[in-house]
Amino acid sequence: MRQKGQSLFEVVVALAVITLIIVAIVNLATNSIRNTDFSRDKTLSARYSQEVLEWLRGQRDTNFTTFSANALTSTWCFQTLAWSSVGTCLPSQTIAGTKFRREGYFNTSQLGGKTIIQATVRVYWSDSGGDHEVRSATSLTDWRQQ
Repeated sequence: MRQKGQSLFEVVVALAVITLIIVAIVNLATNSIRNTDFSRDKTLSARYSQEVLEWLRGQRDTNFTTFSANALTSTWCFQTLAWSSVGTCLPSQTIAGTKFRREGYFNTSQLGGKTIIQATVRVYWSDSGGDHEVRSATSLTDWRQQ
C-alpha cells in the first residue's frame, strides 16, 4: 500500500531551494546598501573638496600675498576652513562630525612673471570596503596682476 505525501528527500530539496533564494535576496540587499553608502560618501567628499577650493579662492581674493605665503607650506590639514594645521592630517583630525579627513597640497611656480599656485585637495576616508579618496585640483593666480 502506497501512502500519499512528501518524502523526506523532497522536503530537504524544497528547503534548500528556499534557503538559496533567501540568501541571494539578502546578498543583493547588502550590496545595494553598501553601494548606496559608498555613493553618499563619495558625493560628500567631493562636496568637502570643492568647499576648500572655494574657500581658497576667497583667501586668494582677500589677500594674495598672505595666500601665497601660506601656499609655500606644501601640505595643510583642513579640518576646518582655516590655515590652522600644517602637515598631513592625523587620524583624529576629521571634519567635525564626519569620518572624512581633508588635506590641501600646494605647488608654486612662475610663468611670465606671474605666480601660479597649483592647489590639490584630497578628501579621504575608510569604511568596510577599504580606503577611498576624492581629489580636486585648480590653478590659482592673482587675477588683479597684469
